[in-house]
Amino acid sequence: MTQEYDYFGFSYIRKTAKNDTGEIAINNPADISVIVIYFLVVLGVGVWAMVRTNRSTVGGYFLAGRSMVWWPIGASLFASNIGSGHFVGIAGTAAAGGIAIGGFEWNALIVVVILGWLFVPIYIKAGVVTMPEYLKKRFGGSRIRIYLSVLSLFLYVFTKISADMFSGAIFINQALKLNIYLAVVLLLLITALYTVTGGLAAVIYTDTLQTIIMVVGSFILMGFAFYEVGGYENFEDKYMTAIPNITANISESCYEPRGDSFHIFRDAITGDLPWPGLVFGLTIQATWYWCTDQVIVQRCLSAKNLSHVKAGCILCGYLKLLPMFLMVFPGMISRILYPDVVACVDPKECLDHCGASVGCTNIAYPKLVVDLMPDGLRGLMLAVMLASLMSSLTSIFNSASTLFTMDIYTKVRPKAKERELMIAGRVFILALIGVSIAWIPVVQSAQSGQLFDYIQSITSYLTPPVAALFMLAIFCKRVNEIGAFVGLVIGLLIGLARMIAEFAFGTGSCVHPSNCPTIICGVHYLYFSIILFAISCIIILSVSVMTEPIDDKHLYRLVWSLRDRTEERIDLEQDDWDHKADSNSVDDDEPREKPGMCKKALMCFCGLEEEKAPKLTKEEEEELQRKLTDTSEKPLWRNIVNANALILLCVAVFCHGYFG
Repeated sequence: MTQEYDYFGFSYIRKTAKNDTGEIAINNPADISVIVIYFLVVLGVGVWAMVRTNRSTVGGYFLAGRSMVWWPIGASLFASNIGSGHFVGIAGTAAAGGIAIGGFEWNALIVVVILGWLFVPIYIKAGVVTMPEYLKKRFGGSRIRIYLSVLSLFLYVFTKISADMFSGAIFINQALKLNIYLAVVLLLLITALYTVTGGLAAVIYTDTLQTIIMVVGSFILMGFAFYEVGGYENFEDKYMTAIPNITANISESCYEPRGDSFHIFRDAITGDLPWPGLVFGLTIQATWYWCTDQVIVQRCLSAKNLSHVKAGCILCGYLKLLPMFLMVFPGMISRILYPDVVACVDPKECLDHCGASVGCTNIAYPKLVVDLMPDGLRGLMLAVMLASLMSSLTSIFNSASTLFTMDIYTKVRPKAKERELMIAGRVFILALIGVSIAWIPVVQSAQSGQLFDYIQSITSYLTPPVAALFMLAIFCKRVNEIGAFVGLVIGLLIGLARMIAEFAFGTGSCVHPSNCPTIICGVHYLYFSIILFAISCIIILSVSVMTEPIDDKHLYRLVWSLRDRTEERIDLEQDDWDHKADSNSVDDDEPREKPGMCKKALMCFCGLEEEKAPKLTKEEEEELQRKLTDTSEKPLWRNIVNANALILLCVAVFCHGYFG
């Protein structure tokens, strides 16, 4: 084992950090073949989706023509959520603190039901493509829509993209010894290739493939990991004694496993993840992420009908049961097998092992992959990491492109034709790649043992006001634009004050705690999420009650109490871009210059074929709009998905109770 460890292991982190040399773990025909086949299959699926779907319209490119069925939607929801940041961050946090981090994943079992049954029906009836577009229909004006678009793009770049790139780079750098910049640039280019060309349909179909690869590969690694420790009973005993040999004069609380390591619900005061925060604070974050975030909701809006939306949410819920077994337990096993590395506590030792003085828990999962997996399967697991990284990035690229095109670009170019919007969306993806690459040095400098906490804390500081706004917008028709905007701005200022103060003082570590004043940083970020949510709700409701209400004629099918009204809704403000003005529908008498061979090939590749689309009559347009906003369900399928939702909720309660 020692010889294999020296050849394949992450001990080469120490060697690479010192002299940039070391053996390449993925250097055999079996591993290389698996990776090459993986890339060919993914690109093949992307090309197939590119040819199969209509990508030359907004509905075709951004919503897959609203033709998707439940199983690719469920798989895509899961793959979009689970990135390489989960494998690295969740496994690392589990190695340090036990199974409580799995509660972050199981919380989604309940929230996805809220998404499919309460939020999506309103979005479909409203006939929207993006979440800021819904807020504009609901409140009028542009400032809330632009605020949310900019905030979403900010969160995409600085949490999702940065965390996924950093964690993916850990695998690639250690397995292939590629320069991190080169590895990430290549991944981003390949990822953007089929996102730009295929649109949402290509993303959803490739996400389905990625989900299969992720689940199969990580199940295999879990089997190897449990075999090494001798089963679940030995796993529990051995984890509680997994202590590093070099502890210097550091307090025992910094390196001994927590006494509540095998409990999800922990003490409300002393717990690292207190149970009220996990139940209520996390639900607020989850509501923002699963019910109002463009990446997630866009997949649901692409469904054929509401029953497929609900079935996709249920499938995603069952898949979210898996991270506890595929990431949390293997991360804890990594601490058992490599306590001196994964559980290191002496800053000098940690620097030698992984280049981060605060701890090396982030390498818990990568170390298992490189040490335990045989040839071929090691290549498969690297493909799993590439799959999770790329599936998250494709989802973010497509959704960020949608936000920019429909919510920001149409403000600058309100008379832009559909073809121009398609080009703008694709160019913005390339710009996003440039920003992402430029952010790599910042991500590299933040290599600490708190990757997942970094992501969750930022969302706790910035997203509760948005969650409050959406919940009140849908379920309280009295809320108006002035109250919504004031609540968002004050909530943002409070959240930024906490976030900037915390990062200015530093989060510290157990060995070297932060000197941030208790009055600022002493409140756990999950508790802060609850407080900020409550303050935002109070401000939104108070200001709304003191100002003029919105007339019901502007709210038909935009709020829950008026969801079934059939009267024509009078929009508070006209859309910046008229989706009915199809750039491909031109007057037959208008002369058109035929494009050259190269231009024609490029336009075909990007789904911008200059074909005439038949003009629709007013009756045909109304019928098309009715189908796109229809939420009716067949009684049989409605009963089936409702029954499955109840079963899923019972499973969620059982899992929390058993491991609580």
